[in-house]
Amino acid sequence: MDMSERIASYIQSLESPEGGLLDVIEKEALDAYVPIIRKETQSFLKVLLMIKKPLRILEAGTAVGFSAILMSEYMPENGKITTIENYDKRIPVARENFRRAGKEKEITLIEGDALEVMKALEEPYDFIFMDAAKGQYIHYLPEVLRLLSDGGILMSDNIFQDGDVMESRFAVERRNRTIHSRMREYLYELKHHERLQTSILSIGDGVALSVKRCGDSGYGKGEKKI
Repeated sequence: MDMSERIASYIQSLESPEGGLLDVIEKEALDAYVPIIRKETQSFLKVLLMIKKPLRILEAGTAVGFSAILMSEYMPENGKITTIENYDKRIPVARENFRRAGKEKEITLIEGDALEVMKALEEPYDFIFMDAAKGQYIHYLPEVLRLLSDGGILMSDNIFQDGDVMESRFAVERRNRTIHSRMREYLYELKHHERLQTSILSIGDGVALSVKRCGDSGYGKGEKKI
């Protein structure tokens, strides 16, 4: 076990269970091999929500609803979450979990392709949690920037792709090369876009935390600096 693994293991050992239904849903998801946010990422997300206090949250990638329910526990009492899922088998599970948690009024699940759904949304969001298909993050970015309010936070999860993103293209399995190149492009955009201030954090499988600067909501490398 190298030093980074030892550190991650130690941090995880300090975490306390949420208790109640969230622990049950987490176990059910892991038993069914459904990926959910890692313990240390959960902890970071909770602290971030308590600092930001977002009233409108958008999540791309519902899965079984674990992260949406978790976020609903740490947002302000009058906050609302819109979450998007395209995988038919997970949608009814997520809806049932929202019902079990008594969160049907706070959480709205929209079925469909995340990009197409986002194109139809209009209200600004204070916080956007990106946890959908990793190879699509770069394609979502223009709509994310349009929907994110000035001063809003974008949190992108699993950006390290289990370490692949740090490797040369030719060191990555051929079937993963498209995702690899798109994620590297996405991270470059986050770090160099004139409307975003971004920090890359070694939490879980990697997190990118971006804040949208105030100003024109345009998108593109050729924007005039503000």
